[in-house]
Amino acid sequence: MEPEIAKALLETKVIALVGASPNPDRPSNEVMAFMLARGFEVIPVNPGLGGKSIHGQTVYETLAQIPKSIDMVEIFRNSQAAGDVVDEALALALPPRVIWMQLGVVNEQAAARARAQGLSVIMNRCPAIELTR
Repeated sequence: MEPEIAKALLETKVIALVGASPNPDRPSNEVMAFMLARGFEVIPVNPGLGGKSIHGQTVYETLAQIPKSIDMVEIFRNSQAAGDVVDEALALALPPRVIWMQLGVVNEQAAARARAQGLSVIMNRCPAIELTR
């Protein structure tokens, strides 16, 4: 495992999962269940599902609505939409330490903005896969 990935996973306790789905056939749902089972606190974020529940966790419409600090923002959105999610994360009073873009999600411009603010950025990887390595 790459040192940056290992450090991100070791230091992360609270994950905001943007693009969370209640559909058990969706990868975001599977990854959320996997991470919860391994002791991470995973907070689902989905603008259309605010106030509902996924895997027993309250869904928030935006990152800014989450009432606690976040260690990692995991992005299950397309590469273009990832830029807006990164900007939203950077605008938080206490930004996360890690931006994690899921498999197939790459946005170099957003990554550069996050790195310029001192955040670690991992793209085109899945934390569930990395944890099993």
